[in-house]
Amino acid sequence: MHTDAEMLALLDSASDEDAALARAHAPVILFDAAEPFLPLAAGYTIFRSNAPSLSFPRTIELPEGAALAIEYAIWWDWDIEHLYELEHVWVYLDEAGKLIAADASWHGGWNAMAVENGALTLYSEPGKHAFASSVAPLLERRATTLSGCTSPRKTRGLLVTPHFRGVIPQGKPVEQQLVRTYLERQLFQPSYDFSKAFALADARLVPWSQLQAWIPQRVRWWLDRLDETTAYDERRVLSIAHRGASAYAEENSSEAFAVASKLGADWVEVDLRVTTDSIPVISHDDSLKRVYGVDGLISEMTYSEVTAKAHVLTFAELLDQCSALDLGIYLDIKAIDREAAQIVFEQVADAHAWHRVIFASFRPDIVAELKAHSPAIWTSILFASPHVDAVALGRAVRADFVHPCWEYASETPHLLMTDEWLNAVRSAGLGIITWAEERAHVISGLKQRGVIGICSDRPETVAQSGAS
Repeated sequence: MHTDAEMLALLDSASDEDAALARAHAPVILFDAAEPFLPLAAGYTIFRSNAPSLSFPRTIELPEGAALAIEYAIWWDWDIEHLYELEHVWVYLDEAGKLIAADASWHGGWNAMAVENGALTLYSEPGKHAFASSVAPLLERRATTLSGCTSPRKTRGLLVTPHFRGVIPQGKPVEQQLVRTYLERQLFQPSYDFSKAFALADARLVPWSQLQAWIPQRVRWWLDRLDETTAYDERRVLSIAHRGASAYAEENSSEAFAVASKLGADWVEVDLRVTTDSIPVISHDDSLKRVYGVDGLISEMTYSEVTAKAHVLTFAELLDQCSALDLGIYLDIKAIDREAAQIVFEQVADAHAWHRVIFASFRPDIVAELKAHSPAIWTSILFASPHVDAVALGRAVRADFVHPCWEYASETPHLLMTDEWLNAVRSAGLGIITWAEERAHVISGLKQRGVIGICSDRPETVAQSGAS
């Protein structure tokens, strides 16, 4: 693997006329004094007529009086929520080469920036790096920014943006875990003292085509480096509240999810069933008897008939609550039909929640069908026997995770995960999520093995126990 210096040497700054022009008009960026991430490089493109950007979803249109535009695609290795960041600045020059106008990116869009005395100074949002002409727009987003910079639940791992889809592979579960582990260590409290000045002219400025070709290599370099330098017992393990914090509140209830959030859960494990009118609802049992004390099977009633007897949450209600609580959803699908599956997919898409839903089931046919319908989703296959070939099963249904349910197989079920078993599963690119567990010695053992998530009726036992 290249050293960091060798990787950066692949981005030798250009020295032609366009490079000199880009360097002469590069902005100064003001960062929060506590900001852990500064730009590493920028790819420039010169526009002498209106044309689509090659790195951002917009067409560059020269304003009145402008002879050319310079686009800066600015690269960070890290955003506080994910691996790699690309923000943009556009400056517009008149025939005399004077800077007359500028735009800068802002959470997927862009805004006009103030130009003073032919120069551009920008404020960068702490951790997230969106640009503004003053502190005021950043203060308006202060609550959102603080949450992103201080909460482990906000970390999204490797986020492959549309521009690099198919070029940068979607990270495997273990790679996502490595990124989350690294980012949790970088969390910080923004000061809103924007005294850290960074002159983009001092960064590596290269033609966009050169930076574009380098970026996938850089992402791969980071993933390999994290894998080499992060021991398995140091990797961030997700606390997954089993049916919510079901030791303290009615399982699969709003209260159980709220308690789980307070107890430090990262995700909640819930069970999905479907009514006769194809409404996806949250319930472990088909029968309403054990939990709600009333007769009736969900699979034989409409949604209205179910809710007339018991307060069973819909998937939509769960999704809304988990969005508000920043909780991921580990969806154990007991039964589903095509119409209900389409409803679930549409609701996840509308909530922009693909990155925080894993579709799981004991039924291989369900996992295989969901993956075939939408290959980009995360899926997990559950199985009870230690004698199942986890790799063969996972590959057969194209799962991303395997989920052994071995809690009753032994007093020390974590020891069933031998080095040979772990190496085989990881070599296949599969992540490991485990059964509901409260025993401290087992939780500690699972963490030592570097599993990705542990379910528990008492999520605080995973959040606080053993290695993390």
